[in-house]
Amino acid sequence: MVGYDPRADGRNVSNLEVAVAGSVSGLVTRVLISPLDVIKIRFQLQIERLSRSDPNAKYHGILQAGRQILQEEGPTAFWKGHIPAQLLSIGYGAVQFLSFEVLTELVHRASVRDARDFSVHFVCGGLSACVATLAVHPVDVLRTRFAAQGEPRVYKTLRNAVVTMYRTEGPLVFYKGLNPTLIAIFPYAGFQFSFYSSLKHAYEWAMPAEGKKNENFKNLLCGSGAGVISKTLTYPMDLFKKRLQVGGFEQARASFGQVRSYKGLLDCARQVLREEGAQGCFKGLAPSLLKAALSTGFVFFWYELFCNLFHHVKKADS
Repeated sequence: MVGYDPRADGRNVSNLEVAVAGSVSGLVTRVLISPLDVIKIRFQLQIERLSRSDPNAKYHGILQAGRQILQEEGPTAFWKGHIPAQLLSIGYGAVQFLSFEVLTELVHRASVRDARDFSVHFVCGGLSACVATLAVHPVDVLRTRFAAQGEPRVYKTLRNAVVTMYRTEGPLVFYKGLNPTLIAIFPYAGFQFSFYSSLKHAYEWAMPAEGKKNENFKNLLCGSGAGVISKTLTYPMDLFKKRLQVGGFEQARASFGQVRSYKGLLDCARQVLREEGAQGCFKGLAPSLLKAALSTGFVFFWYELFCNLFHHVKKADS
């Protein structure tokens, strides 16, 4: 069970084990979904329409983009920025799941609401994600810069990127895109946790026998469903965040097509709507939904798996 459950006190998983399970789930998932993440970021940053009918569009489909990136930059391009991405996943997973566990337990101890309610999971999930975002946002900016650059590379190493960005753009560069990130991450993570719990209950209601037998499959399926619903509801803010994170990085984007500068979140939203239309707010949605289904499914799957493993090891030792 994700989050504090008063009926499962016997599970006996410590806060450290919750953090470790969250970190490992993030690490494994990141390795598997990195190629989709790179394609999604390229789509989000492309000003031109994602269509074959636009002769200036560099990318217009998932398979075409995959082939072109492979041809122009080699297979390693799909893991560009993988080191900062792994630091992001490990740190984010640990802080998010630990915060969620602590917050849901506080709600239960305060006797305010049932810790398993949809609304409690939504609020606690959103708050835990905001805490995790504040902790790891600089790494997210680095990951986006690495994934967005083409060839020749502007940043050769992680250290080179940190030093160059700090010298040329100042310390606040590492918190570019923070406002839309926090605005988007609260409902996104809130929906993830609340829909995950709700979908599990629905699965157990629809298939009571299967729900107990295929626990791992249930976690994977419900996690994927929660990821797709959450990402669809909050996608435009993710696109605005990516556009803002590469501000001041225009020289590395020249080979991909048009580039734009934005003064802030509202200016970014206005320009996207004016130049690219409402559909521009959903560029990269297809790979993003595929990535959300896989990443959220895998994160909850691995998290629950490792928590159960810790529980069984303790049980065997006692």
